[in-house]
Amino acid sequence: MRFQAGWRCASIILIGLLAACGAQDAAQSEAMDYGGASAPAPMADAAAPAPGGQEFLAYEHSAGISLEPGQIQPRLRDAQAACNDGRFGACVVLNLSQQGGDHPGASLGMRIAPGGVEPMIALASAGAELGHRSTHAEDLAVVVRDNALAAQRLRNERARLQEFQARRDLAVADMIALSQRLAETDAALEAIEQQAAQHRRRIDTQLLTINFQASRSQEGRNEIVLAVRDFGATLATGTAWTIRAAAFLLPMLVALAFLLVLLRRWRRRRGDARSTGQG
Repeated sequence: MRFQAGWRCASIILIGLLAACGAQDAAQSEAMDYGGASAPAPMADAAAPAPGGQEFLAYEHSAGISLEPGQIQPRLRDAQAACNDGRFGACVVLNLSQQGGDHPGASLGMRIAPGGVEPMIALASAGAELGHRSTHAEDLAVVVRDNALAAQRLRNERARLQEFQARRDLAVADMIALSQRLAETDAALEAIEQQAAQHRRRIDTQLLTINFQASRSQEGRNEIVLAVRDFGATLATGTAWTIRAAAFLLPMLVALAFLLVLLRRWRRRRGDARSTGQG
């Protein structure tokens, strides 16, 4: 009996040790999946921005400038040349559009170093009227952090796959499957690294859009000129619509006149019949 009791105690201790080892292996495996150092943070902390979140803000600026029509094209060329020459820091022209005719205007979009935003707007609006100005910032702290965690997981997975690939005892089918998985991991890692580079570009540089438009006084003069110039066309259009309206209403007028004639005849006959009956 003493032997059986001792054997039971030893079995309980052995099972406890095995369970502890299994839990430790599972914790290590989970830590390996998230970068090898520690387990992932709780969900409440995952949604909170990292310290110094202002370092991950992507800014977008928009400015509207009113100029005389003859000054729009020269000012547009000056701003474009300043960006291409890097006069106010690193700058790349993203889009450019121009509009002529009776309502001239232009638009210039660029990605520029943060310190060059204000000098560029000052250059474009020198001696002109700054109509509107807006600034918008998008916080990319959480996106950048999640992207970095995903990239680290993929790097760890690629390292493990390369370790398996170095083994000499793998079957041909296993080698093929391993190569396919490694290629998928490399493609996913490349895509994430491209996203990280784009996020870094949006943070390190700022988007600036400058809209050039004619001043309000010039727009008023243009409206008068347009009205005088289009007088003949407007008169012709009004005459045409009047003729169409008359053609549309003519059948209704004829029908109404016919009904009035019938109504008068009916009243006249009714009056004659009353006169005959009284006589």
